[in-house]
Amino acid sequence: MLDAVTAHPMLKRKRRRRRVDPRIVSRALVAAVALALVAGLAWWATRPAPADARALLVRSLVAMQAGDWHAAADEARAAAHAQPSAGIAHALLARAELELDHGVAADAALGRAVAVGLPASRLHQLVAHARLLQGDTAGAIDEADKAAAPYAAYATRIRARALAADQPAVARALLEALVAAAPGDGEAWADLARLQFTQGDLGGATRSAAQASRLLPREPRVLTLTGELVRARYGLRASLPWFEAALTRDARYHPALIEYAATLGEAGRSADMLAALRRASAVEPGSPEPFYLQAVLAASAGKLDLAGALLERGGGVPGATLLAGAIDYAGGRYQQAVARWSELSAAQPMNVDVRRLLAAAMLRGGDASGALTVLRPLVVRADADTYSLLLAARAFEATGNRASAAIYLDRAADGRGAPAAFAANESVGTLALAAAANPADPTYAIGLIRGLLGGGDAAGATASAQALASGAAGAPAAQLALGDVLAVTGRDPTAAYARAADLRFDEPTMLRLVDAQGRGRRPREAAATLALFMGQNPQDLAGARLLGHLQVEAGEWSAAIETLEGVRRRTANADVALLVDLALAYAGDGEAEVAVRYARAAYALSPMNADAADAYGLALAAAGQPGGARQLLDKAVALAPDNRAIAAHRRQLG
Repeated sequence: MLDAVTAHPMLKRKRRRRRVDPRIVSRALVAAVALALVAGLAWWATRPAPADARALLVRSLVAMQAGDWHAAADEARAAAHAQPSAGIAHALLARAELELDHGVAADAALGRAVAVGLPASRLHQLVAHARLLQGDTAGAIDEADKAAAPYAAYATRIRARALAADQPAVARALLEALVAAAPGDGEAWADLARLQFTQGDLGGATRSAAQASRLLPREPRVLTLTGELVRARYGLRASLPWFEAALTRDARYHPALIEYAATLGEAGRSADMLAALRRASAVEPGSPEPFYLQAVLAASAGKLDLAGALLERGGGVPGATLLAGAIDYAGGRYQQAVARWSELSAAQPMNVDVRRLLAAAMLRGGDASGALTVLRPLVVRADADTYSLLLAARAFEATGNRASAAIYLDRAADGRGAPAAFAANESVGTLALAAAANPADPTYAIGLIRGLLGGGDAAGATASAQALASGAAGAPAAQLALGDVLAVTGRDPTAAYARAADLRFDEPTMLRLVDAQGRGRRPREAAATLALFMGQNPQDLAGARLLGHLQVEAGEWSAAIETLEGVRRRTANADVALLVDLALAYAGDGEAEVAVRYARAAYALSPMNADAADAYGLALAAAGQPGGARQLLDKAVALAPDNRAIAAHRRQLG
């Protein structure tokens, strides 16, 4: 062990200084320099050769052909840096940036291309595209009009994109003419498919996208569009391979990353969703979509403060207003929720879900009269949903109108009546004029059909619906409209709903089809339809709720409990029908005490509901309380004297 003296450097003994021969220093210095020169020559011999702009441009073009637009941009950028005077390098960089939706960067690259001598006459279509991406619609059309062959097709596509928002029929005509003249133009087919998708023509969009995929099999934009179409038509899981294929071509392709993440989240794969969102944020640090999707995930987990903070950075994304209102509502900021949802309801007056949310926020915020105004189109329907009726009853109570409140409470307890049409605000004449002025948009024709039904003209509504379904065979909304008219007028809508489901198998279509199959006494078909939907959309609440109910009816008690408890954990304990089904499932599974708790909760929420009284009676009977069970089953029979199942339960109790 070292002692203190030997260990401390300041106490070491001094050594005698030696003299160094200068000749030795000189020889050492020369040797060091020689070694450095040798090392430098070795580095020079092995260093990479200076970047060759031509080779970089070739690599950029190869990447474009492979569908890797980020790599194409990287190579073109390197080429432009290696040879700044090469206008073609700047133009190729602009082309890649445009495909990545980077309008500002593309505009700058095009400016540099012209500055170094590339003729502006060759760039009008690219300038038009860049201006469109920057929101300059008029400028985009002006530049597109200047383009000549061989750039006219590209310019036509940009002109159609610019017109799509305000003049969709004109835009579609341009693209249809373009693909007719040049059927080998995959980009034109892709643009036509996107426009048809936006217009609700999923059949036409699918056919156009198939042509685009055949012509551009490696193009990530086409693969992503196909994924969106597959998701809309068949479900979440079926679409995932298409987004993955797009990302195989270009791992940094932002639109595919966003759609992939959103689909993963809806399918319940939260960890994979977050991984995709991190990749998307790394590619586009300023993009709002990852923040919005993370806000949705946080809100679904009950982390409202985090959701609100994320949403502030993800505003402007479709759906942000709805989510922001939900966060305000959950946080007790009802007036803010009303302001957000009022704006949304004005933009989407036929959106029933938004109306319910707005009415609930108004009621919580103290505006009971406003809530009744918003609810009126819903509660005047014979088949008004229980939640809307309960909201109306509470609103009438808040205004002091107890008689009307009792009427709506009774209707809520009775359950749904026959299907009815959603009421239209405008006159039939106004709706007819609007439909005639917009023949390519089925939305206006659907409005007219609703107006005819609301006015009592069932024959006119049926004829209009049949003409719409025939003329817009690829639009699921048209097939749904026909099915709704048939259901309202007492005819079988199953075939129309099946055609709609073949075009777009989403939740509203599935619910209509399953209901029609059930009413038509085809339970196996209904079960198969629901199973197919849940296989693709395992997190869907409405589907899970319906599956649990069917499992209860089939006596599959354990499976029903698992399904229904999963629904209950994700919703509030205020759904009478859900609590009734849980009570029946637990009673059937031999857990009488749990069944009583759920049945009591359902009965407390709606004491005049025959199903709640029936479930409470059955639960008490299972718990060995026959006296209380008889009283409740007697009440259930009195509330629903025509219900054979309830009558059978009472007879079985004796």
